[in-house]
Amino acid sequence: MDFTPTEEQEAARELAARILGDLSTHERLAATGGGTDAELWKALCAAGLPAAVEEIGLLGLVLLLEEQGRVTAQVPLAATGVYGILAVARHGTDEQRARLLPGLRDGTAVATGAFPATGAVTARDGRLTGTVTWVPWLRDAAHVLVPDADRALWLVRAEDAVVEAVELTAPWSAGRLVLDGTPAERLGDAAGESAYRDGSGVGAYEDVLAAARTAFAGLQAGVCAGSLARAVAYTSVRQQFGRPLATRQAVQLRAADAHMDTEAIRVTAYEAAWRSDAGLDCAGAALTAAWWASEAGKRVVHSGQHLHGGMGADLDHPVHRHFLWGRQLDAYLGAGTELLAELGDLLAKGETA
Repeated sequence: MDFTPTEEQEAARELAARILGDLSTHERLAATGGGTDAELWKALCAAGLPAAVEEIGLLGLVLLLEEQGRVTAQVPLAATGVYGILAVARHGTDEQRARLLPGLRDGTAVATGAFPATGAVTARDGRLTGTVTWVPWLRDAAHVLVPDADRALWLVRAEDAVVEAVELTAPWSAGRLVLDGTPAERLGDAAGESAYRDGSGVGAYEDVLAAARTAFAGLQAGVCAGSLARAVAYTSVRQQFGRPLATRQAVQLRAADAHMDTEAIRVTAYEAAWRSDAGLDCAGAALTAAWWASEAGKRVVHSGQHLHGGMGADLDHPVHRHFLWGRQLDAYLGAGTELLAELGDLLAKGETA
């Protein structure tokens, strides 16, 4: 396997890093509060970054999300990328792609997903009923990808559903999705068949779930890298007893452990994305990336706060945002024990390489 980015992927990453670095500053984030930064999202879309996801693939999206996580930028790039652009491009009909992708590419329409399937939503005669406790970036979304109890994929217009605001640990413009006989359309043709994997439609739900786990793991890699970078910068200048904190062995070891955890998240996310783009089985790799992002991610953001000493307890300090995002991603990806149990089932059935 080769994780070296293509020229297109690297160019997209560099462009994202520049835009995010310029606009997602501490001052702007503080002013944005708990909502989405509309100006930043507009700038990213004007630069063609969401539209580029079809060309640069899931690995390219992971690279973009790393840069977003480094600065905790409040934009719906992950949700629109996996539950909108990639899901529709891979599994939608020609008509659905022609109708939905233009708005998703230029950012005038945001998509999100009520994933993973919990069995809370049932479908009958093209109408959905059920409640999903919280969906990230739902308050921004025009389209919601909803799996039913049978793991069929449905597209719901957000305006047709009841959306109730929900405040999360991280500022993800989340909402509670209430469906009560809400009209929906199958992703794919009337039989649920998609244009992906020889048109069989088999594995569409599993493919989207694996892509989401991989993408949000990539976002966590960036969040952790940003937290660690802040901790390194702080301990290099903060002095105690006449010496920088960074010269203390205990500080060095804590930072080294955080670095290794961050690298593990990043590399496993890269592997899962590479396998997905190559058309290989990626369910096990996505679960592995999600486990590292959940378990190691919370260790890293806790270390980031701890290494800031008393400053880490300041809720207005920039490092606190990384802590909030890291814990929210931990919750979204799922408990480590649950992810390991699911991975163990795949291995026992011989369904993963």
